[in-house]
Amino acid sequence: MSDLKKIVPIADFDWNTIGKKAELYSADEQARLENLLSGSLTQVQERTVAEGTVVALTDKDVVVNIGYKSDGVISRGELRYNEDLKVGDVIEVYIENQEDKLGQLVLSHKHARSLRSWERVTTALETNEVIKGYVKCRTKGGLIADVFGIEAFLPGSQIDVKPIRDYDVYVGKTMEFKVVKINNEFKNVVVSHKALIEAEIELQKAEIISKLEKGQVLEGVVKNITSYGVFIDLGGVDGLIHITDLSWGRINHPEEVVALDQKINVVILDFDDAKKRIALGLKQLSAHPWDALGADLKVGDKINGKVVVIADYGAFIEVIPGVEGLVHVSEMSWSQHLRSAQDFMKVGEVVEAQVLTLDREERKMSLGVKQLTPDPWAIVAGKYPVDSQHKGIVRNFTNFGVFVELEEGIDGLVHISDLSWSKKIKHPSEFTKVGDILDVKVLEIDGENRRISLGHKQLEENPWDVFETVFALDSIHEGTIMSANEKGALVMMPYGVEAFAPNKHLTKVDGTTAGVDATLEFRVIEFSKESKKIIVSHARIHEEASNAERVEEKERKTTERDEQKKAVKKLKDNVEKTTLGDISALSDLRSKMEN
Repeated sequence: MSDLKKIVPIADFDWNTIGKKAELYSADEQARLENLLSGSLTQVQERTVAEGTVVALTDKDVVVNIGYKSDGVISRGELRYNEDLKVGDVIEVYIENQEDKLGQLVLSHKHARSLRSWERVTTALETNEVIKGYVKCRTKGGLIADVFGIEAFLPGSQIDVKPIRDYDVYVGKTMEFKVVKINNEFKNVVVSHKALIEAEIELQKAEIISKLEKGQVLEGVVKNITSYGVFIDLGGVDGLIHITDLSWGRINHPEEVVALDQKINVVILDFDDAKKRIALGLKQLSAHPWDALGADLKVGDKINGKVVVIADYGAFIEVIPGVEGLVHVSEMSWSQHLRSAQDFMKVGEVVEAQVLTLDREERKMSLGVKQLTPDPWAIVAGKYPVDSQHKGIVRNFTNFGVFVELEEGIDGLVHISDLSWSKKIKHPSEFTKVGDILDVKVLEIDGENRRISLGHKQLEENPWDVFETVFALDSIHEGTIMSANEKGALVMMPYGVEAFAPNKHLTKVDGTTAGVDATLEFRVIEFSKESKKIIVSHARIHEEASNAERVEEKERKTTERDEQKKAVKKLKDNVEKTTLGDISALSDLRSKMEN
């Protein structure tokens, strides 16, 4: 090591010159060229937003020049929302890196949009600006759109003014929106495409409505069908055809007349400038069916028609489409006992009827069905003479009697007092029920007023004629107490006859009052065949027995006193003839008297 020459470093050695050619420029020239180079390039700063110009477009990339020494490349996917992008457009970019490992300038449009998005969205909401967005996908209740790099919600109701049946057709499209709501707390944005259309439509509506006239015929497209009518698109403004203005005939639903997207002619019936409402008509474009009704049709003629509507009060019969007549329920049967129209007819049934009234001016017609059959009351006197016996159906109750149908159209009344000879009936339902077959006897006929009085009890002999002899006054019978109230008790006597015992006549021998279910002997103290009333008494029986015993005792004592008086008188008359034996007899008599 000592043999080696000691190396001394050169103080001003320039390492940059190693491996390079000799300098061609002087120090002043090099300084001048560096100044020129720095003046021609834009100074950029990383992590900032700058504007750049699109200089080239490919299927995958967008080349952007921001004035730096190299251009930046951005993925075409970041700009897919802008389908109209072309060379020369200025866009915002975010400078992520001035040079990557390959010396390439790294830019991002998506990041730039994200930094500015909330500011721009807020400004768009405040200024009511129209913005563009790319529909990314479908979600529950609407669509998701990319607006300035933010995922905004487009509700289904805000896509278009008309109902949307398929949301998927909008996915992948770029649309114009208005920002309608921002929630900064949850970072939610709601946009609307419908708001843009509505603004245009309102202008169109105002223009169209200003030109409308009542009676004007327009062509429209069926836009929506509801149960109450049809909405028609008149080319920017909607009108409604109410279900009653679709057809002269009755319909159950508008779908029977029109279909969606169908083109039809309509007439303007009315419109409201303020409310932007237009009432349309379809049936008014054809002649009224009443005008086509045969001129030879008159009252008394027979017609065939279909039952279209049934109500409690009657049925509507369609004579021809659009012309209807009413058959009142009272004209369906000769019976005076009115029933519901459903008992006679059904919807869709074809029936024959007679024209009762016809008013062509008022377009009203009343019909009758019962007129096609003979009036049973015309022969009722001969068919149901007084005292004749018949069977009938119990149709209805009232508080005062029972209506019995002898045949269709012939009803009679059995008064409540004519139901039974023996039973006291408070309401007819205690005796019979609706639908039962009841034997009756004709008591009276009033053909003029269409009334028949019937009786049921008259089919049997009046038992009260017999009861008058059985339950004679003071007669005694065994009876059972059925019920009691504050006035007395109902007593069931023999033969099922009911009697009444007042409370004071229910006292028994021991002084107690007889109760329900007690079976005792009763004395008849009052009988009335006219009012069918029997009054009985149990107390009278033992009271009269006691009185009889007292009378008998009194009569016995009286007899004894009379006998004693006669004996004394006889003794006095024969005192002079007294013998020892007589004295003995007198002594015995004296003992008896003393006893």
